[in-house]
Amino acid sequence: MKRFAHLISFTIFIILAAAPLLAQQSNAPKPSVQQKPAQQATAHQTPVAKKPTLAAAVMVHWKFSAGEFIGAADAMPEDKYNFAPTNGEFKGVRTFAEQVRHVACANFAFFKEMEKLPPPPDCEKGEPANIKTKADLMKYLGESFAYGETVIGKINPVNMLDPVEGRYAGPNTKIGMCITAIWHVTDHYGQLIEYLRMNGIVPPASR
Repeated sequence: MKRFAHLISFTIFIILAAAPLLAQQSNAPKPSVQQKPAQQATAHQTPVAKKPTLAAAVMVHWKFSAGEFIGAADAMPEDKYNFAPTNGEFKGVRTFAEQVRHVACANFAFFKEMEKLPPPPDCEKGEPANIKTKADLMKYLGESFAYGETVIGKINPVNMLDPVEGRYAGPNTKIGMCITAIWHVTDHYGQLIEYLRMNGIVPPASR
């Protein structure tokens, strides 16, 4: 009975002690429905950044290389498109026009192989030789880079290691072909820069 009496007394004490706190909470102003404090709190949180896709990560470098190469190709006057250096060890090198045509042809070749389509023949031998004028070469070059964008856009972590067969950079994988295509553009871009400077032209990227 004594223990029961003590328990009752202790319970009464807790109720009396908590009463002022309960009164304060009941008298506190309640937030209006319009305030929506939970939503306001989350509105100030930093949004979670989306991770870039594999295709987007590759595309950044492809477009950058394309922009520099197209800019350099357009910077050379049409009457200089048949220029090839002769001083020093430059025997049998490509003309400026042949450099542009070779890169455009190779772009189609790499990405057509990725699509399991027949690549253009003899890119390393100056084909297609019927594309000669600056205007036609610039059009062909632009189309080749646009085609590359289309194929790169299909790359993902599931298919990136799919095998690619063909005489241009094969056997390879899809991601490997993308890397090869970007490397190939930048390799010949360096040669275009030399040709431009030999003709007193500052490359657009260096202006």
